[in-house]
This record gives sequence, C-alpha cells and structure tokens, in this order.
Amino acid sequence: MSLLDASPAPTRKPKLAELVVDALRKRIGAGEFAPGEKLPTESQMTTHFGVSRTVVREAIAALAADGMVQSRQGAGVFVMAQPTSAFTAIAGERSNKISVALNVLEVRMGIEIESAGLAAQRHSTSQVAAIYESWNEFDRLLKQGTPTGKTDFAFHRAIAAATNNPFYLEVLDALGSRTIPCDVASPWGTESVLTYEYQVGLHEEHRRILNAISARDADGAREAMREHLSRSQDRYRARLADQNKTN
Repeated sequence: MSLLDASPAPTRKPKLAELVVDALRKRIGAGEFAPGEKLPTESQMTTHFGVSRTVVREAIAALAADGMVQSRQGAGVFVMAQPTSAFTAIAGERSNKISVALNVLEVRMGIEIESAGLAAQRHSTSQVAAIYESWNEFDRLLKQGTPTGKTDFAFHRAIAAATNNPFYLEVLDALGSRTIPCDVASPWGTESVLTYEYQVGLHEEHRRILNAISARDADGAREAMREHLSRSQDRYRARLADQNKTN
C-alpha cells in the first residue's frame, strides 16, 4: 500500500499531484528532509508514492514554484531553506474555500497592476520576448488540450521579471503557481475553470496586457492587468454566490 492510500478522503477528491505535494510538504516541514538535502530520485518517489513520473514531476514543479525545493540540472532536487514570509503562507494555503482564492487575487492586484505598468516602461527586448513566448506557449498548449496553468504562471512571472525590480519577482514566486486558477495544482481549480472556453478568455485578456506592455503603454498595461484580475474576481464571486444558493 502506498502513502497515498493512507491519506484521508477530503470533500473534494484531490488530484494525485496534490497528494504528493502535501506528503512531501509535511515531511519537509517535519525536518525529514533538511535544507540543502537532496530529495529521493524521481524513480524512487514514483515507487514510494505509487504514481507516475508525470505526477511526481507535477508535484516537484509546484513545490519549486513555492520556493520549497530547487531542481539542479544533473544533480537532483534539493530542499531550500524554509521561507517564513506571509506570502509563502498564502501560497501554502490548501483550503479550497473560494473566499481564500478571492483574498489571494486581492493581494495579486496590489502587486501585479503596478508590475504591468513598470514592465511597460522598463522592459528590454529580451524580456518582452519572454512574455511573448509564454503567451504563445499558452496558445499551443490550449490548442492541444494540455493543462495551461504552468504557462499562465510563467506569463505573469515574465512580466514581473520585466520590471527589473527583483522584489516583484520574489513576491510572485513566493505566492506560487497555485494562485493560478487553471493550474492543475490549484486547490480552487474545478472543471468549470478548466474548460476550453474559460481559458480562451484568459488568453485574450493576456493578449491585451502583452500588447500594452510591448507598446510601452504603462497606463494601458495597468488597466489591462486590472481588468484581467477583476474579471477573475467576478468569476469567483459568481461561484461563491452559486455555492451559497445550494447551501
């Protein structure tokens, strides 16, 4: 029997990657793996958890996005020093309450609206190219029916990098990829937010942000980011209202 079989069944059936993330998070938090220590190999974790390599890679990517581990080419995956910031606490929130998602979005609005404006003013040619690449990759994955969450996060991360202020990037990294609703590791991801139509809408919102940044239109970039995150808030409020009706 794998460790996953022993996990308690939550109200919402968790994805396998979430179970692996939670198990590794607990073991790291308990000091089983100390900062700087190498995690078991991908093959060992596949056997230990009774899951596929794809699931293990997904879980490691989620932990890396939260700053808990770091993959080193040819060396393996290593535990990072435990972060203690409030932003990391938000990223580590595993509740699937919609109110928590709304709180995260509110924090993101305070950071990413100005981030978009600064990116429009300060970006280099290579930095705006990186934003374009993330946008194009989202389009490619969307067309082939592959999860787009990691690329969605990469798009926002590339914008933060283009501010040329490292703290914007650090804060976004601390918040982690689970702040992206269509990320498979998000506790707020549901079938309704993983539909093709939903993601097409996100992609179009991203396009408007990208165009404004590319044109060095700082005010337009701020407004496009504000509209993008506000629409996400509206979608979650609608879900919360529907949820309250059924209770």
